[in-house]
Amino acid sequence: MDGTLIGLIAFAAVIVLLGLRVPIAFALAGVATLGTFAIFALRTGTFMPERALTPTASLVFSNSFDLIHSYDLSMIPLFVALGHIAYRADITTKIYHAARVWLTSVPGGVAMASVLGCGGFSAITGSSIACASTMGRICSPEMLRMGYDKRLATASVAAGGTLGSLIPPSVLFIIYGIFTETSISALFLAGIIPGILSLLGFLLVIYIWVWREPEAAPAFTGTVSTRERLTAAIEAWPAVALFVIIVGGIYGGIFTATEAAAVCVSAAILIGFAQRKLTFDALWESLRETVIQTTSIFIIAAGAKIFVAFIALTGVASDIVGFVSDANLSVVVLLLAIAAIYLVLGMFLDPIGIMVLTLPLMVPLVESYGWDLIWFGVVVIKLLEIGLITPPVGLNVFVIAGVVGKEVPIDRIFSGILRFLSVDVIVLGLIMAFPILSLLIPSSM
Repeated sequence: MDGTLIGLIAFAAVIVLLGLRVPIAFALAGVATLGTFAIFALRTGTFMPERALTPTASLVFSNSFDLIHSYDLSMIPLFVALGHIAYRADITTKIYHAARVWLTSVPGGVAMASVLGCGGFSAITGSSIACASTMGRICSPEMLRMGYDKRLATASVAAGGTLGSLIPPSVLFIIYGIFTETSISALFLAGIIPGILSLLGFLLVIYIWVWREPEAAPAFTGTVSTRERLTAAIEAWPAVALFVIIVGGIYGGIFTATEAAAVCVSAAILIGFAQRKLTFDALWESLRETVIQTTSIFIIAAGAKIFVAFIALTGVASDIVGFVSDANLSVVVLLLAIAAIYLVLGMFLDPIGIMVLTLPLMVPLVESYGWDLIWFGVVVIKLLEIGLITPPVGLNVFVIAGVVGKEVPIDRIFSGILRFLSVDVIVLGLIMAFPILSLLIPSSM
């Protein structure tokens, strides 16, 4: 049987298994193992299973072993731990409280503070879903108690949570860098300007929303002194310091991304104990949750690595590159087609699953067109970010729905999300049209 046909059947099988709710790691690894066995067993033209056992086992175990022993992969547990520790040490929430104090007199100030809080949380944790879950528990119930429009109170946090995909550090950037063999430090820096553009766009959406519908955000009737504002700003220094260590250290060449993660974890622990906000029990719980979350990511990555090796064996990627080249598609048409694929998949699958499923085919295609993999990585992450709030299965929306419960139906949250999606589409267009937005900071390192 032709290798390309086996590869295409494998892709179809993975999609079917995912539709049946089989975990992505088991779907990728299982299909890849069976597909590899079939290729080696049919290599001579007749089915000879005894000749396929050794090479199949070698491919499966060597690729998963090499991935787990990857130095870059150690960033994931470090940044995951940083997020949990910083949250329990009350470091991440201080950004929201500072923004809330400073924006009390601005229409929709609490909603804006929630977006800024999500941006600050994202700059430490690197996880969009963790950001939406944590900030959702803090911000959405408070806005609902204040009488905010239910759509605004929930959609602003769900959208703000997606900033964790672009603003460094980002777990998605780490996985993309490992599978495409590109610089993770450069990817982190490339996400800064697009991340800031997205954040500013969300703030603009809230401002226009409240300007057109003043009843959506009740005006603040109290007073906040200058001293309270200064105190709130000063209390947010640990979060700012951690972000400076990550971005400044990488940009200045002081740290690698992995070293920056390790330094920040140590700094967060020291700050937490020094301020008496972190206890040994809280630290232990943070590490326990880190192990659970990291294990699930590693299992997915291992399954994906096996699948990537299998796809390379089939030759389907080179055949698709040849087909696209023969079709003579323009850059714009191809880019729009890639965007459509990611947006459709984003409606149904989680971001990590989409990335590890598509990169084996997308990377050779991108390289054949001479596109910059750093820029393309930002485009992919932005598309995955949009998928987190795209109906019918926007993961961040379901996270927020779980926080607020029956008080806000999920269709109400999605109706509010549409306004923020318009900003995401505009930012995506800018990133695609002007690669300099992504490459300016990395190129100046």
